[in-house]
Amino acid sequence: MNYPRIPSFKTAASFREHLKEIGANIELDDEILSAKDSPLAQSISYHGHNIGNRWCVLPMEGWDCLPNGAPSEYTRRRWMNFATSGAKLLFGCEACAVMKTGKSNTRQLMLTEETFDAIKQLREDMVKAHAEKFGTADDLYIGLQLTHSGRYSHPNDDAKLESVTAYEHPLLDERFHCNASNVVKDEDIPEIVAHYGKAAKLAQKAGFDFVDIKVAHGYLGHEFLSAFTRPGKYGGSFENRTRFFREIVEEVKKQAPGLELGMRFSIFDCIPFEPGKDRVGIPMERGDVKVGNYKYAFGGDGTGLGYDLTEPIKFLELASSLGVELICTTVCSPYYNPHFQRPAYYPVSDGYLPPEEPILGAARQINALAEVKKHFKNSNMLFIGAGYTCLQEYLVNVGQAAVRKEIVDFVGYGRLVLSYPEIVADTLSGQPLNTRRICRTFGDCTTAPRNGLISGCYPLDDHYKCLPECDKLKCYKQQIKEKFAK
Repeated sequence: MNYPRIPSFKTAASFREHLKEIGANIELDDEILSAKDSPLAQSISYHGHNIGNRWCVLPMEGWDCLPNGAPSEYTRRRWMNFATSGAKLLFGCEACAVMKTGKSNTRQLMLTEETFDAIKQLREDMVKAHAEKFGTADDLYIGLQLTHSGRYSHPNDDAKLESVTAYEHPLLDERFHCNASNVVKDEDIPEIVAHYGKAAKLAQKAGFDFVDIKVAHGYLGHEFLSAFTRPGKYGGSFENRTRFFREIVEEVKKQAPGLELGMRFSIFDCIPFEPGKDRVGIPMERGDVKVGNYKYAFGGDGTGLGYDLTEPIKFLELASSLGVELICTTVCSPYYNPHFQRPAYYPVSDGYLPPEEPILGAARQINALAEVKKHFKNSNMLFIGAGYTCLQEYLVNVGQAAVRKEIVDFVGYGRLVLSYPEIVADTLSGQPLNTRRICRTFGDCTTAPRNGLISGCYPLDDHYKCLPECDKLKCYKQQIKEKFAK
């Protein structure tokens, strides 16, 4: 695509002018400020905990654990990078499956009695490393994300989907080869809920400050919110569609009393996209299910492309009433509309070229969260923003302005932490950006695992460049290129 690349804008002023030209409503500071003056250096209190700054490492999905779900040497290296990044909020570290049937891949993290000691030790080592580098870890707040991958579960074979869905979906069932037999029965849901409680109990015992209940990206917790067509007590009405979440919270409180709760939450969802002409993404339309008539998006406006925050705000009010007030926001899904959720200049292996300039995807997330936060301005809720990585050189400038204007409480960074975790420590200490390590959204951190390789930043992290998997990844990418060229 011929969208201008971020490094081509040599000043904040030139980038600001470009944002204006394309209609991206994003404000940014002219300069990156060091800790003394930076809004990103401010501490903030949450439920009696002092969190030392406004940077947050976002939870991602790991593909490099041991077969039993214990952290491998690669997992450990990544988490230790989180710990020494300078960010004071580590929101969930990475997605941890609550049970085998909910694993997104065979190498996903899973907290069980068998893996408990290794995960507990890793968390302790993170705290120690952070204190050694920054003088204290008293203001470090670490969580563990609990999830069931639902429709995207591959518990036994990375090449074989074993989906657990909330309802029949006319588009996603086609895309991911599902049918009515994949829909979880009402009588099987209590077992899933119980596993959330068991995992939370172990997380508390391991010393994590909180658990993040994942209600995002089309995974099972999120899919139930859009189960408008599901019969029975888990579908249809708002009360029924939120029952799964309420039961999880109740079970976590029962098994891990006193443990703090957070939530990764997709503010809204949209119609799935697929490659169209020249591989550019287009809405996936089948029969009457099309743009203008799409009723499967939680937080959607019915068109499939826009959003209506009425129900998302109602759900957040419910979460707050249950004590879930640390909210890590996102939108849509990386599986079926990544240009909304994870705007990038390059597609992943099974993806499509962005149908809009990626900056617009970042602006959409930033502004949707600003609307939500405005509604909760007098509450105790704290919100972490996402979608910033594609802003690259200007991520910090935009983050400073967003925190100063109080349209977000924390700036989250995900993919970027793989290539340049120290961006927090560098900028707050007054060091210039190391532009050679800024994530350029190549997508290799996703393309690799989707082709059976361990996850990591192959283009920019020397550790991964030297692995034999790097050459394998190049071969896969060439094969993909040739496939789409036909």
